[in-house]
Amino acid sequence: MRPRSLPFDPIARAAQTWGERIGDSTTMAAVTSVMRVQQILQSAVDAALKPHGLTFARYEALVLLTFSKRGSLPMRVMGERLQLHPTSVTNIVDRLEADGLVKRTPHPTDRRTTLAEITEAGRDRRAAATAAVTEVDFGLRGLTERQTVQLTELLAKVRRAAGDFHEE
Repeated sequence: MRPRSLPFDPIARAAQTWGERIGDSTTMAAVTSVMRVQQILQSAVDAALKPHGLTFARYEALVLLTFSKRGSLPMRVMGERLQLHPTSVTNIVDRLEADGLVKRTPHPTDRRTTLAEITEAGRDRRAAATAAVTEVDFGLRGLTERQTVQLTELLAKVRRAAGDFHEE
């Protein structure tokens, strides 16, 4: 059930009060807005993926495996690409494997490495889940395509400045 919308923007109201009582509210309002939008997007994506028995983390793992040349990757590489701790990757692969969406296979040349490989059922589930999340635009509504590109570029600047990635 969706909460009732307020007759005013609570972040704008908080920014106004912040400005009156604390000081400049520009950054506070921007960060609070990003946090609230993250909640909205997460809710929309979760709702779209739930009928497919997936969380966003498991969906991302299936997409990553689909994007790989052979449909498989070392779990260490999955963690790097998904920016997750190895324990989280293991948990995700465990659940996907239990659902028959991936299987673990030994690396052909490195006995110390285990590959996670997407199954045909995993490819099918990823395709259906992708249709579901794209149907709702991943929850990102109200922006033009140009604005969406600008938003992505702006957020990349924040991520780069935080050390999330670096371009060579």
